[in-house]
Amino acid sequence: MNRPVPTRLYLIRHAEVEARYHQVFGGRLDVDLSPRGEQQAETLAAWLQPTHFDALYASPMKRVRRTLAPLLARNGYQPVFLDALREVDFGAWTGFTWAEVRERFGKSPYNWLHELETGGIPGAEPLPAYRQRVATALDTMLSRHPGRNIAVVCHGGVIRMALAHLLELPLSKMAHFEVDYASLTIVAHRPGRPEVRLLNFTPWQSPA
Repeated sequence: MNRPVPTRLYLIRHAEVEARYHQVFGGRLDVDLSPRGEQQAETLAAWLQPTHFDALYASPMKRVRRTLAPLLARNGYQPVFLDALREVDFGAWTGFTWAEVRERFGKSPYNWLHELETGGIPGAEPLPAYRQRVATALDTMLSRHPGRNIAVVCHGGVIRMALAHLLELPLSKMAHFEVDYASLTIVAHRPGRPEVRLLNFTPWQSPA
């Protein structure tokens, strides 16, 4: 018996943000791209141009819209912007650098996934709500476009939560996966059998 054609999820992180927000817990801050980020977005769009997407979903935040602009200019896609794909709310950590988080809150910024999972960030988005909104968005996409190519342009935290949902793993386990700026991760999804086909590929570093 032939296996069903998998649905391919192209999980794409926005490009580099402006310099003043490097190593800052930006979360819900609506920041712009850096000049380097604009170049990354152009290279990413050129690399993705031969790929046909049957649907394109995106976070409405500025850094995602700016990353999308070169791809839309090339291919004319009509993205569906979903609030469910916004970055996680870091609560009291929002706007602080990694060093400031360590000084003010006595927590290692490198453990941010664990802190989100255990409620260790004051005022942050509760994990069940965060997981539910991302999972609901993904499940809706998969049900609407079976066997198709779906682009999901969003944020590093959202991609990690998407992988946690698809792979049925705790969010903290996603600390083992790097998700760089303007990176691409591909998951081939069959019901009950998701397969990560490409992880954290950055065309702007590896144009070949």
